[in-house]
Amino acid sequence: MCGIVGIVSTEAANQQVYDSLLLLQHRGQDSTGIATADGPTFHITKAKGQVREAFRTRDMRSLVGNMGLGHVRYATKGAAEREDEAQPFYVNAPYGIILVHNGNLTNTRELSDDLFRIDRRHVNSASDTEMLLNVLATELQGQITSLSLDPAQIFDAVTQVHERVEGSYAVISLIAGYGLLAFRDPFGIRPLILGRRVTDAGKEEWIVASESLVLENGDYEIVRDVAPGEAVFISLDGQLHTKQCARNPRLVPCSFEYVYLARPDSVMNGISVYEARLRMGDKLADTIATHMDKGDIDVVMPIPDSSRPAAMQVAQKLGIEYREGFYKNRYVGRTFIMPGQAQRKKSVRQKLNAMGTEFKGKNILIVDDSIVRGTTSKEIVEMARAAGANKVTFTSAAPPVRYPHVYGINMPSRTELIAHGRKIPEIGAELGADSMIYQEVADLRSAIIEGSDVTELDLSCFTGEYVTGTVTPEYLDWVERTQLS
Repeated sequence: MCGIVGIVSTEAANQQVYDSLLLLQHRGQDSTGIATADGPTFHITKAKGQVREAFRTRDMRSLVGNMGLGHVRYATKGAAEREDEAQPFYVNAPYGIILVHNGNLTNTRELSDDLFRIDRRHVNSASDTEMLLNVLATELQGQITSLSLDPAQIFDAVTQVHERVEGSYAVISLIAGYGLLAFRDPFGIRPLILGRRVTDAGKEEWIVASESLVLENGDYEIVRDVAPGEAVFISLDGQLHTKQCARNPRLVPCSFEYVYLARPDSVMNGISVYEARLRMGDKLADTIATHMDKGDIDVVMPIPDSSRPAAMQVAQKLGIEYREGFYKNRYVGRTFIMPGQAQRKKSVRQKLNAMGTEFKGKNILIVDDSIVRGTTSKEIVEMARAAGANKVTFTSAAPPVRYPHVYGINMPSRTELIAHGRKIPEIGAELGADSMIYQEVADLRSAIIEGSDVTELDLSCFTGEYVTGTVTPEYLDWVERTQLS
């Protein structure tokens, strides 16, 4: 999971990109980077850490130009602590190209060999983004027939990229002297949204970003989502060109965007994240009602913040009092995207504090958005008991995460997933809860797609069915070996 943004403006892009990255900070906290283009010249600044700490006034002054892109990173490939894994990445042939990427490629072994042996290209990191950049550069090289580069050639290159790479990818790149290119994988697994605004002088300005809230904050009109497999090219003078570049595109967005990753005030693929989470709460309430007597519950409590909409709906539908029992320290990062298990565990107590007056002598029903490794959940149950709770029922607005997520979320190892190989009562016992209730997979699916044109979702971490069709048991074993070694 990462956050990306690209802007073609009539004014300096640096501050606009910076402001956009602040809005996308929830999508990655390991590192960040901004690149701008001033004619044929690129300017790049990237660093470890969060946006507010990474960029100084001198950095912003050096980022000149009216076209730019930015990235916030949460590591899924490469090491979180290595600065050379920070995006964006750059190559200077056949054109100067800068690229940022949200997603995860699943055929990096084959690509690594092909890039070195066939394309004669060298990568300097373990990042699949650098591989993707070099694949794009190679395919653009193959389109050179004259000194100029036109949109048709660019789109042909993207078509070849789709043929060569597998997995999930939402991409924004700058091509020196030409413009901004953005494209999305043929399944639309990771989000990418196009926006437009018109200046007082009647000039068009464009933005592409991971989430719609970035567009709305910048007073852009939301044009539409970039379609699966589609490429969008915006020239230096603001002319928009688009083309479908995949042979058999299908929209199958990642369900975990709606469960946890995206901000609730975003709309993705025509689906309001907030409203989807409310519907998750409605579905979860029905499941809770079939498994226990609501008279055994005194209060419903969310784990702030992403589970709050679902918890409110659970309380309302069951007719049980809703209370906020956990106070969140907003200056600690999201525990799910902490780089190591030990750091995640340490950060839980720093992040949340249980208020004893809300727990003492009560039967508590806790609603969380999802349970991945169980580190946070186990600590929360212990905190509730220490605060005086009589009974603790733990519920999840998402189904059990039993399988690795290979499309851009850091769930590489089955052994790390608390639900892998365990039945639901065993999970509850592992967490120390008196009872455990999960959302059903079918209910999650219907809660997300209800009222939309979306008919399919990537639910692979819940079902083990991988939409790209190229994820094998051997690949999963390899991922586990490489990630845990």
